Amino acid sequence: MTKTCQTTLSCLLVLPLPLLGNDQVCNTQVTATTPTARFTSFNNGTVLDKYTGLMWKKCSEGQKWNVARHTCNLFAATYTWQQALRRAQALNSKAGFAGYKDWRVPNIKELNTLVEEQCAHPAINLRVFPTTSIQGFWSSSPTDYDNYDVAWNVNFNNGSSGGNGDIDEGQVRLVRRRQ
Repeated sequence: MTKTCQTTLSCLLVLPLPLLGNDQVCNTQVTATTPTARFTSFNNGTVLDKYTGLMWKKCSEGQKWNVARHTCNLFAATYTWQQALRRAQALNSKAGFAGYKDWRVPNIKELNTLVEEQCAHPAINLRVFPTTSIQGFWSSSPTDYDNYDVAWNVNFNNGSSGGNGDIDEGQVRLVRRRQ
């Protein structure tokens, strides 16, 4: 019987879960940093993090929420940093998403709250954020490096943070502060 690594210590020490041909590996000896119970999931493609008060889009930009299957369809788009910032503005200037028009690219601290330290390939809770790739995701935070054309991102392959040049491409997951 297969269980996710988010549930109990009775899971196997290392448990592979399928993701688009890749295997997510979780170590249940590490305490879950983003347990499923921390989130309230809505059928409109959003999820509320009860710990941070942030509302996230479940799907990466370019994907579409499938209500019937409770998953994200299509492949996520990639953007340069400036394109990622403009993507949020474009979404808000049109219809918005799920009835909200205040979506934005998260700052690096907010984005890091999604890292699941118990898992890798990707290092994110796939029950909450299905079909997340192992690629880097942009934050809105520029780095403090001498070169100001660099922004922070989180690589969900292993959950590490780093700086990427603004011409590099990454994926985007939008967030908003719940009022």
